Amino acid sequence: MKAIINRDRYLQQIVPLIGNGRVKIITGIRRCGKSFLLKTLFTQHLKNHGINSDHIVYLALDDIANNKYLNPLELDSYIRTLIKDDSTYYVMLDEIQRVFSIVNPIFTQGKIKLAKKSDDNYISFVNVVLGLMQISNVDLYISGSNSKFLSRDIMTEFRDRGDEIHMQPLSFREYVDALRPSNISAAFNEYMLHGGMPLVLSYETPEQKEEYLKNLFTMTYHKDVEERNKIRNESNLETLTAVMASNVGSLTNPAKIANTFNSELKINISKDTITQYLGYLEDAFILRKVNRFDIRGRKHIGATYKYYFADSGLRNARLDFLHRDDGHVMENIIYNELVFRGYFVQVGVVECYGKDSKGITQRTTLETDFVASKGSQIYYIQSAYSIDTPEKEYQETRSLKKINDSFKKIVVIRDSGPIRRDSDGIVYMGIEDFLLNENSLEL
Repeated sequence: MKAIINRDRYLQQIVPLIGNGRVKIITGIRRCGKSFLLKTLFTQHLKNHGINSDHIVYLALDDIANNKYLNPLELDSYIRTLIKDDSTYYVMLDEIQRVFSIVNPIFTQGKIKLAKKSDDNYISFVNVVLGLMQISNVDLYISGSNSKFLSRDIMTEFRDRGDEIHMQPLSFREYVDALRPSNISAAFNEYMLHGGMPLVLSYETPEQKEEYLKNLFTMTYHKDVEERNKIRNESNLETLTAVMASNVGSLTNPAKIANTFNSELKINISKDTITQYLGYLEDAFILRKVNRFDIRGRKHIGATYKYYFADSGLRNARLDFLHRDDGHVMENIIYNELVFRGYFVQVGVVECYGKDSKGITQRTTLETDFVASKGSQIYYIQSAYSIDTPEKEYQETRSLKKINDSFKKIVVIRDSGPIRRDSDGIVYMGIEDFLLNENSLEL
């Protein structure tokens, strides 16, 4: 079934930036919908507001037909030839990180030579973008799938001249809006398994969806990371993504992961190499690292942290859909939803002190899954797939009850049902209510 998917949240972020004199930078994992946002949704918005098609320029730089524009000089020249009058031109350069860097031809007798990292006199897509920004009637939009090229280096290059809009795979709300399922609970189970990569919705059978996701991970993400970073030992990267998928939402660090490789998998790899590989996966938006935060001390704790996947379907695909672990997958979905809503998210840590039976003071470290903050507002959120016994409820809420401030405390559970509060003011809500109501944290 071909689903029509509206990405209104992202369109609403772009529209206020139209004509602001800055470059609009759309980032996100490959195949999450950046091209559709620009080529279809944003283009239609412009047309609906009276912009003629000949003043809307969209160029897909991952299309083989446009290969010659991967040369930054060819790209710059081509865009300039399209500007025929003084009216505003809306220029969208999709997957711009594919444009290669060349040594300035002034220093190569006019020959085109690929630049090396050690070369100082080079021309890259950054120069193209900065040059086009100097044209007063060009409103520029670029997209890319790798934060090494966009979120980090490019935002530094542009400083106060760029606005970043980060896209994610479909939220559950977007997923439901596209599919209009008759059974929301069944839809969530499907979302947990196959995730929210937009093209998944076009496949009918579980086998088709799983084959697509496995191929996407292997042929697109692994290949991209390996080729871009010139990784020689491809199997180690593949093993690392499998290890991270198996331990999603677990506290870890490169040293722990290296020990797992060495002791359990009998693979000799250093923590420095693990650190590098994790950085590559973060740059490709496959993984996100979440730091720990001492709630009482109001400070970061750097020893260990958690990683979450950009999409539950991709996580499951890396494990061939054989290792479900619904509790941690639901936690991953909650994390992605909080990021989607614009919250800054950390793992909460509460240190408690008490005396044992011998009167000796003992320190206990309790964890709250997420501390979500936006402006001056903070929410403490615990993911609990099931609370079916008093003991389980005590375990899941113990950390929340030790937080001595007035910010809201929420437990998100798998079961649906009415939202309730206990005597400590802790709110319990089902995952479907949490995901489908964008204001659910206020309920």
